[in-house]
Order: sequence, then C-alpha cells, then structure tokens
Amino acid sequence: MILGARPGELFVVRNVTNLVPPHEHDEAHHGTSAAIEFAVRVLDVGRILVLGHGMCGGVKMLLDDPPPVGFDFATRWMDLAKDAKSMTADCDTPEDRHKACEEATVRLSLENLLTFPWVVEGVSASRLSIHGGYFDIRHGTLYILQPDGQFAAARDEGERPAT
Repeated sequence: MILGARPGELFVVRNVTNLVPPHEHDEAHHGTSAAIEFAVRVLDVGRILVLGHGMCGGVKMLLDDPPPVGFDFATRWMDLAKDAKSMTADCDTPEDRHKACEEATVRLSLENLLTFPWVVEGVSASRLSIHGGYFDIRHGTLYILQPDGQFAAARDEGERPAT
C-alpha cells in the first residue's frame, strides 16, 4: 500500500526492525540473507528498498535499559543494531532518540547489504540499486534516504518541483 504496487511487483522480506544482517558464511540458518540472495541472484531484482517505520517495537526493545531478558532470539537479533543505539545516545529527548535510531537502523542495514559480494557486484555493474526509506506511521509520510544521509519526504511521481 505504501508504494502503490500491484500483486507480484514486489518481493517483500519482513523481520523485526527490518534489519539486514552482515554477510556471514557459516553453517547457521540465515533467513533474511537467504531471501536477499534469492531476490538478487535468482529473481534478478533491480532495486532493494530497506524500509524502516515509526513507532518500531524492535527499536523500542533495543533502546530499553536494561535490555529485556528471557528472549531466545529477539535480543540477539537486535544486537545487530547496537551501533544504531550508540550513535543516537546524545539525542535530546527519548522521542527524538527513538526516531533517530529507527532511521539509523536503515542506514546500518544499507551498509550491511554492501557486505554481500553479489550485492556489491550488482551495484557495481548498475544492475542493482539500493535505497533507504522511512515511513512515518503517525503522519502517513514516506521519506527517502538522500545521498547526504538525511531523509526527505518522497514526492508523488506526478508532483512537479516548485520553480
């Protein structure tokens, strides 16, 4: 719905906090990595969009101090985003930090995408592009990560820039 796509136009991978782990070549199970590999190497997708969102429960879990206990998988998964947590420690308010951390996890996931050799190969050959987005649930606004590292509101395709 956010992207206005029809059935079959998107290959969607959803997980807690929409995190992309770094490439790891071991015998463990890597569901998100397997999905990315399938999309890039089998389906030959041309674009990857890492889309974070407002009011993210995974980021709330990440920012909780002390961290929650008794989880088998979720807290270990959120360890992937510990750099996003530390990068946002100096925010003025808890609300500002939460939003900044949600955005930082998108940037971190884009960096992690570039640890996969076949993603780098696709980007280098201009067969694949990677993008970051953030959906503000409260206001219904989609933001796109810009080359300067900041998020800017997306424009409708029919919308013309002001002159």
